[in-house]
Amino acid sequence: MPATLTQRLRGLTRDTHLTRLVVFLIAIFAFFAAVKPGSFLTARTWQAMAVQFPEFGLMALGVMLTMIAAGIDLSVVGIANMTSIGAAVIMLTMAPAGSDGSLAPPAILAAIAFSLVTGAAAGAFNGVLVAYVGIPPILATLGTLELYTGIAIVITGGKPKSGLPELYGDLFAGKIAGVPVVLVVFVAAAVVVGLLMNLTAFGTKLRMLGTNELAARLSGLNVRSLLIRTYTCSGVYAALAGLVMLANYNSAKADYGSTYTLLTVLIVVLGGVNPDGGSGKVTGVVLAIVILQILSSGLNMFPNISNFYRPLIWGGVLLAVMVANYFSHPGGRKHRKANNADHAR
Repeated sequence: MPATLTQRLRGLTRDTHLTRLVVFLIAIFAFFAAVKPGSFLTARTWQAMAVQFPEFGLMALGVMLTMIAAGIDLSVVGIANMTSIGAAVIMLTMAPAGSDGSLAPPAILAAIAFSLVTGAAAGAFNGVLVAYVGIPPILATLGTLELYTGIAIVITGGKPKSGLPELYGDLFAGKIAGVPVVLVVFVAAAVVVGLLMNLTAFGTKLRMLGTNELAARLSGLNVRSLLIRTYTCSGVYAALAGLVMLANYNSAKADYGSTYTLLTVLIVVLGGVNPDGGSGKVTGVVLAIVILQILSSGLNMFPNISNFYRPLIWGGVLLAVMVANYFSHPGGRKHRKANNADHAR
């Protein structure tokens, strides 16, 4: 029988990793609230955070799915920029600056549809490279990151695409019952991933594949189809992130969000997703997103801390989390190595 809400809540409270994330979230909140109360506790700061984190948060949700399948998607930033540039080109073509305002709605709809379809196609291509060609996911998606970024550079010539219809920016800058639209989009996307992972056969199969690919194949699971669907979902979420970035910056460029590649991996690992696949919860990933956004916004309040230190901090945190996970679950690591050895034979 499906677990009741009470049983699920009890399961979350017994999850030591989620408990540590909650404690860490409370600790950094209390720290910044005590040190910088005049800046940190203002409504303006929290509204800015609510608008910013969906950019990389949506990408992280897609990366989470691929990592649970024992893969990874490093191409999400490339997909986001390529699809947002395509969306910008469509809007500028159908509703150029100074044109009749009635042209904006169909241009925006066409741009959003194009972006999501292109993101799905780019993700599916990643899946084909992994599932059919047999390229390791980290190499396949690293290659397509450069491919998609190169396509974006060719289209734009390295220059930003700007001058979008005002309606597009107003659409994402609006609020629903006082909540920013981009935050509503992120919450809806997170709920969809949670439902996929917990209430559908897709989530069960994904965990099975990530836990033991050989056993999944022997059980009759169509691994190739599952991988393509997984990377397609990641591509769609990256394209959705690109649309949010396009609205936030009011322009599109090939190098926007270049630091998000490392950040999305850090979020997923910090959120408790096993880098070797098979396990992970949306709740943990969402908590990790909120933690890193608060940490990033809090660091901005200290003028003496340069933004150049941020990649250093993210890289150090990522290594620390992975080392901690290694020593916390040595048995799972050995089990994974045994599975790889069986598959090689």
